Amino acid sequence: MSERLIGVDIGGTKCAISLGRVDGNQITILDKRRFPTPATPQATLDLFAEHLEELKGNQAITAIGISCGGPLDSRRGLVLEPPNLPGWMNIPVVEYFEQRFHIPTALQNDANAGALAEWLWGAGRGLDNLIFLTFGTGMGAGLILNGQLYSGTNDMGGEVGHIRLADDGPVGFGKAGSFEGFCSGGGIARLAFAKAEAAIRAGNPPTFAPTLADLPDISTRTVAEAANAGDPLALEIFNTVARRLGQGLALLIDILNPQRIILGSIYLRQRHLLEETMWAVLHEEVIPYSLSVVDIVPPGLGESIGDFAAFAVAHYRQK
Repeated sequence: MSERLIGVDIGGTKCAISLGRVDGNQITILDKRRFPTPATPQATLDLFAEHLEELKGNQAITAIGISCGGPLDSRRGLVLEPPNLPGWMNIPVVEYFEQRFHIPTALQNDANAGALAEWLWGAGRGLDNLIFLTFGTGMGAGLILNGQLYSGTNDMGGEVGHIRLADDGPVGFGKAGSFEGFCSGGGIARLAFAKAEAAIRAGNPPTFAPTLADLPDISTRTVAEAANAGDPLALEIFNTVARRLGQGLALLIDILNPQRIILGSIYLRQRHLLEETMWAVLHEEVIPYSLSVVDIVPPGLGESIGDFAAFAVAHYRQK
């Protein structure tokens, strides 16, 4: 039976709202709106509502799904002031949409939403135990365990970015040497900044930052481009990231014994720079019997996973 869903994606700098149709195991995006995130929660929700009215028209909508960075309370439908959304303190987003549109609404953090999307329609279809890692701006995990979403006691399950992998290192999730510090867009840029500054002062500047004035422009993309062109320092940085990625994954595999790990954005784009070293570490660190049953892949939904994540929250609400 076909159902029409609304997907709401709340981001720190940009937002999106989409209309989708689910037919069996197939999901299709019918229409979409994007806009910069307004200054206040109320303005943001009101703009979402305007776009939702346009997308909905006279169609019957089965459910609304909201994907947003945590922390949040999915049971009460509250956004609890995520770091990238200052001022969003105890915002009742589910209540807002349900009272205005009288449509069942659900909320999940972006990692959980991504896990649900991959489980329903992507690389995790048919599996009972999988881990989805965002590996983008931050590092968070969505966990499907024993055939259902696991979010923990108060929605803080899967905050793997906070795991400390080293006594020192780039800061991520407020902690130096954390999984997010080494394996996220911001963390890679900070690691590259420190190494490039030292190299420049030593008279051996990398191609991605020839002078001190170029340091603020460093990003994961510029370092990856340099690595792909053979820059030695850029390759060293990605080797460090790959080793730390292997360490972080080894902990998750030993603890959770998944069938599959799905690695998001950066792995999707730079798999060739990470895979060999990552697997070498896994073979060193993981219980062999556990390693024998897991594979590690990019998202089956590719770069479009963000478009489907909020739909997955809406669809899963019906289960």
